[in-house]
Amino acid sequence: MEFSEEKLKEFKEHHKTQFLAGQYEDYRQKLIEAEDLATTDPEMAELAKEEIETLKIQLDKMFNEMDSIIESSREEDAKPYGVILEVRAGAGGDEAALFAEELAQMYILYAGLKGWSVSVSNESRSASGGYKEGVFEILGDQVYDALRYETGVHRVQRIPVTEKSGRIHTSTASVAILPLRKKPTIEINMGDIDMEFSRSGGAGGQNVNKVETAVRLVHRPTNIDVRCESGRSQLKNREMAMAMLIAKLESLHEEEEAKKHADVRKNQIGTGDRSEKIRTYNFPQNRITDHRIKKSWHDIEGILKNGQLDEVVEAIEAESRAIAEPDGL
Repeated sequence: MEFSEEKLKEFKEHHKTQFLAGQYEDYRQKLIEAEDLATTDPEMAELAKEEIETLKIQLDKMFNEMDSIIESSREEDAKPYGVILEVRAGAGGDEAALFAEELAQMYILYAGLKGWSVSVSNESRSASGGYKEGVFEILGDQVYDALRYETGVHRVQRIPVTEKSGRIHTSTASVAILPLRKKPTIEINMGDIDMEFSRSGGAGGQNVNKVETAVRLVHRPTNIDVRCESGRSQLKNREMAMAMLIAKLESLHEEEEAKKHADVRKNQIGTGDRSEKIRTYNFPQNRITDHRIKKSWHDIEGILKNGQLDEVVEAIEAESRAIAEPDGL
């Protein structure tokens, strides 16, 4: 790679390349001295020229190594280390809320099987005990790769416990998977964010209703707001709320960018839009159908109730790879 002062400045400022950048500058100084010697001392010119060639090779190698380290670091920062899972009840009243909680439990159980950690960020329950909304942080290796295609509307068809005539009801719940990254992929003006503190609305516990640990953030330009109250401290809730807000803003930005390239998105698995109907859970037929890949599984107990999602995830990933590489290249 060709040398530039701007690049060298970046290497000197990055914690992973600071030491090498210092060595690089020492070698550059030696090169300057060797070049000066080659032009001012005829007797040492030949020896100096050999040293110049050696130093140039070493400098190029070091510069390329630092550039490679920076690029790897960027890729690592951009790679999601976890996700925010949002589940919301849709059409269907209490039955939709109950289904929303079942979906949340399915993902939590799946996370347990994969060895990922799960923490509750915010819960809002309906009178039936199901979820109006449930927000969770899931951390672990490959968690975004596994869950990225779960965003969308999930539909359940079954006879509710309260249905006396035996009629099958259809209810829905929406799922959103938002990636968490070490560094935001977009510029965020902290002056655009309002912060509010309140007492936690949880049930019981010494901390509840005594200390204002719950945090709500509002991004004024988009009117996006998030709330976190599960942490024991205001600081922890603030950190988690900020991560959630950044994830939401990044997701919004990605959706806007995707609309500009709609012809490309049509060839992908799903649009990443929570309004897209992606899957139906049919209890009378013990069948789960993913409409995007037109594939069904007859195992509601294993998948929905026990979180055994691997077969579903693998099928969707395989279809996604097939679309991305139609010629098998």
